[in-house]
Amino acid sequence: MPFDLDAVRAQFPALAIKDNGRRRIYFDNPAGTQVPASVAKAMSDCLLEANANQGGYFASSIAADKIVESAREAMADLVNAPSSSEIIFGQNMTTITLHLSRSIGRLFDAGDEIILSRMDHDANVWPWVLMARDLNLEVKWLPFSPDTFEFDLNELDNLLTERTRLVCVGGASNLTGTINDVSSICAKARAAGALTFIDGVQSVPHVMTDVQAIGCDFLACSPYKFFGPHQGVLWGRREVLEQLEPYKVRPAPAEAPGCFETGTQSHEGFAGIKAAVDYFEWIGTTMAGAPGGREALRAAMGLLFDYEKTLATHLIEGLTAIDGITVQGISAADAMDRRVPTVAFTHATAEPAPIAESLAQQNIFVWSGHNYAIEVAKTLGIYESGGAVRVGPVHYNSTEEIDELLAALQQILSA
Repeated sequence: MPFDLDAVRAQFPALAIKDNGRRRIYFDNPAGTQVPASVAKAMSDCLLEANANQGGYFASSIAADKIVESAREAMADLVNAPSSSEIIFGQNMTTITLHLSRSIGRLFDAGDEIILSRMDHDANVWPWVLMARDLNLEVKWLPFSPDTFEFDLNELDNLLTERTRLVCVGGASNLTGTINDVSSICAKARAAGALTFIDGVQSVPHVMTDVQAIGCDFLACSPYKFFGPHQGVLWGRREVLEQLEPYKVRPAPAEAPGCFETGTQSHEGFAGIKAAVDYFEWIGTTMAGAPGGREALRAAMGLLFDYEKTLATHLIEGLTAIDGITVQGISAADAMDRRVPTVAFTHATAEPAPIAESLAQQNIFVWSGHNYAIEVAKTLGIYESGGAVRVGPVHYNSTEEIDELLAALQQILSA
């Protein structure tokens, strides 16, 4: 069955909003997507019908328990976790990583080494730098090529030693869009006896995620980047979680996942997470003919990845045809399998921020700057000059919207 863009767009009320008669075009999706009506309804229903703490004997508390467990099960399905008890919730990926880094750091000794990536969002960089400072660890850096926008994994071989304890890398770049070969990275780290922490914030919305196939020890993601609420999710391998000493108050649960979840959680957020995963399953069953569950999720992600490749190709071809624009990422039409549709570009004379502001005046939403990818921007030589303009279509966007963006850019840059 074909991908049905009209049916998809009908699920998102925000896509119908107009400002002064002009429709909104959302290309700010790498920072956060819009949500289907089903997600908003699930969150509202939770607040109206199950607004209670967990663990009580009464109806609203029992309903809250069910919401939390169903969200864990949904996320376990999405990332193919062996058990829903390995799913940990938090405010966002950054908060979870900062919090968990304290516990992970207790496994290391002064003089041990960690490897970070120049490709990563700062949420998978600075928490580990701070941990290393506190514990007197050595930080090593895995570079990427500013020509290919990819890692040379021979570089990783040169960095790994018997003292390497942790390797942190992103599933996909939030600036260049590169999809990293995390399975190979994890295999090399595991062979060296090191743990691996994957930032899946930009990969989980676009590619099918399988933590067991990847072979990582941790993977963090953000549901608000895949059509859900502002929450963070961490998967942790059970045998590793059991080695960690949680930072928690005394009455909190003694075992994972609850021991790593500080304070009262957002149950309405969990309801929204479950609904977001259900949305993917809906695509898999109605548009790909899958029976449901993990199979439907896999079918949906494959269908959406293929459609988003057409968006990325159309966008990149249009950008490269505009004089003065340089796409800061993989651009070859036959290499779209190696990137997500997040596309960053710079212009020879125009700065990123004024371009983004001018587009906003036409109700076309994009971001500019380093987008927290500080190491990426520095490697590309664009950090000091204001970063890049970032355009991030997802599957509810259309080629017609991309054409509007390209026409607007032509007008702005020729003024």
